[in-house]
Formats: sequence, structure tokens, C-alpha cells
Amino acid sequence: MTDALSAYVRRCDERVAAVLPEAARRVRAFEARLTRAGLVPDDLADVASLDRLPILSKDELVDLQAADPPFGGLLAPGASLRRLFQSPGPLYEPEPHEPDPWHWVPALAAAGFGPSDVVLNCCGYHLTPLGAMFEQALLELGATVVPAGVGSKDLQARASRDLGVTAYVGLPSYLKALLEQAEELGLPPEKLERAFVIAEPLPPSLRAWLEERVPVVRQGYGTAEAGNLGFECDALEGLHLPDEALVQVCDLTTGEALWDGREGQVVVTLFRPDYPLVRLGTGDLSAFLVEPCSCTIATPRIAGWLGRVGEAVKVRGMFLHPRQARTALAGVAGLESFRLLIDRSEHLDSLRCEVVPAAGADEAGLAAAVKERIRSGLRFDAEVVVVPELAADEPTIVDLRTWD
Repeated sequence: MTDALSAYVRRCDERVAAVLPEAARRVRAFEARLTRAGLVPDDLADVASLDRLPILSKDELVDLQAADPPFGGLLAPGASLRRLFQSPGPLYEPEPHEPDPWHWVPALAAAGFGPSDVVLNCCGYHLTPLGAMFEQALLELGATVVPAGVGSKDLQARASRDLGVTAYVGLPSYLKALLEQAEELGLPPEKLERAFVIAEPLPPSLRAWLEERVPVVRQGYGTAEAGNLGFECDALEGLHLPDEALVQVCDLTTGEALWDGREGQVVVTLFRPDYPLVRLGTGDLSAFLVEPCSCTIATPRIAGWLGRVGEAVKVRGMFLHPRQARTALAGVAGLESFRLLIDRSEHLDSLRCEVVPAAGADEAGLAAAVKERIRSGLRFDAEVVVVPELAADEPTIVDLRTWD
């Protein structure tokens, strides 16, 4: 291990022992999970001891919440909460009463955000936590926030110019579309100096396009359940881990933590005694970078996003689950079968649904009904195309994107 990684593990050893045994005694679902693994609360003595606990997948978390709503029994009685969120799945996330509950302050500070900034926050504010996550962190840094959300790019372009916006937070693809809209309107943001982009990959071609227009572009990595799991420094060599959570890369078969640069699933543990998410599998692939970073940030780094585990994919910054899609379209009159195809052009994701109508079905009516179900049930806009047939073993979701 590098010195930074060894120090990180030692700090997390102390927090495991200080927080997790007591959390297990307070939270019945967590204690039951330990029991199923043949463990008792005091077995959680350090980071290495967590390898004995099977990884909790997001699908399993969805099932826990469905069986014992709303939080699957993982929220301690009397926990003090500020906000409640719903992410695709659905998954419900509680936000505690803390100054920076999702731990984005260090990431934004590393990108140069501070009290002098006027920040256009183009993360979603509707039910999902991303917008509120970053607003909270930006306010802690003393920045002024324009709560823009997603949509109405013409109004956002005007506001950016009129309000002297100096910084942006949101999807990189959305920043590109917003800057193109501003240029078409003759309203390029004159003071935009920095951008922190999140929730989708940042391929080199898109980074280069953005950096021609925005002097500082930094990316972060996180999830709706855990918040910040990694962020870039000025060296732009991997993603530094936050000190407030334990981030591991784990073997896909055994669940063993891999600290030596081998690829595996990103697994996170939150040190929250009132909501102990322990060994939560993100479904993302990464690897630790074993060489020390040239910057002054003390935490170790992972390589960034290297792919996905399982069937779920992220589209326009939100996860799309095959099971969720099948549930949303169940019972649509005249629908025999369907598949969802995800593609990408000019750094923008597109979603198309191919549907096979049942015999005698009204094709126009079927297409309209499917489009509405996708919009209301999955929160995506999609093109719906009627096709004569699909293979019997056709997967529910087909991802055609490349990230160059």
C-alpha cells in the first residue's frame, strides 16, 4: 500500500470500531444482516473484519425497502432527518441534519469553489438528491447558488449572463448543451471560470471541448445513497477518496478488498450510526492507483469509472434498472414485448424503446401508452418505435454507447 492508502485504512479502522458495533445494536436490520453472516456486533473491529460481511447490492437494498418501507429497517429509531429523497428503483435516501451530509465540500474546494462564486446548480432537484447534495455543500463553502435544475436552457443561459455565474455543477453533457444554447442566443457566460461535473463519464473528447470554453473542469464520482466517493485534484490523475466514508474495491467473486491495483467493484461503507450502509456495492468497476499523487491531498485514489457490474445502466445521470423497466411497462394493453436501446451522439444520451404489438393492437395507441409509462414510471423521455418482432432472449436494456 502507498503511505496515503495505509493512513486511510488506519483512520477507517478506528471509525469501524467506534461506530459500527454500536450501530448494529441500534439498527435491527443491520444486526440481522450480521447474524446471517455468522457475526456479532463486536466482530466489526477494523476494516479487514468487514470482508466477512457479504456485499449488499442495490437490488437487495431495493428489496429490503420494499419489504420494510421506507428504509428497510436500516434507519435507527428517532433519527433526525433534514430531507427525504427517492431515486430510480425506487430507492429512498434519508439526509441527516449535518453541515455537509453528502461530503462534497472537499471535492468542490479542490476544484477551487469558494465564497466568491455564483454557482449554476444544474443537478436535478425533483425527488432525487443530487441538486440538494451540491446546494448544501456550496452553501457550506459560502458560495451563492442559482438552483437551476435541468431544463429551460434558454432561461438558464440568460440567468448565467445576467447574474454573473462563475461556476457550474451538473452533468458534463448538460454543460455542453447549455453552452451551445448560450452561444446560439448570443449569451455566452462571460464569467464562467470553473465546472464540477458529475453523474456520467467524462470522455477525453468532451473534456477537451469543455476546457476550450471553461478554464477549470473537474469531475467527481458518487452515488445517491452515499454522496461523494471520489474527486479530481489539479493533477487529473484518478479520483481522491473522501475521508468521511470507507471506499473499497472488492473482488467480484469473493468480495475480498483489493488494495493492490486489481479491478473490482466499488463498495462503500458509511460511518453513520443512525443509518449504517455497510459494504454497499455500487455496481461500478474501478481499481486503486498504487502510485502516490503529485498533489498535496492526503487521501488515496481510484482510477475512476471502468464499467458496470450487472444489468443496470446510467442514462442522463440516472440509473435505469431492467426490473424497473419491466414493472413500469407491465400491463400496457396490446404490448407483447419490448426492449430499451441506449445510444449516444454528440455527447448526449438517447433512449429508444422498441415495442412489438400484440395481434390486433392499435400501434399508434400502443406507442403513446408506452411513451407515457416510460415518462411517468421511469422519469425518462424516449422515442418509441414499433417493430415486427424481437428475439425471445433479447435483453431488456441494450447499451450501444461508446466513451471516446
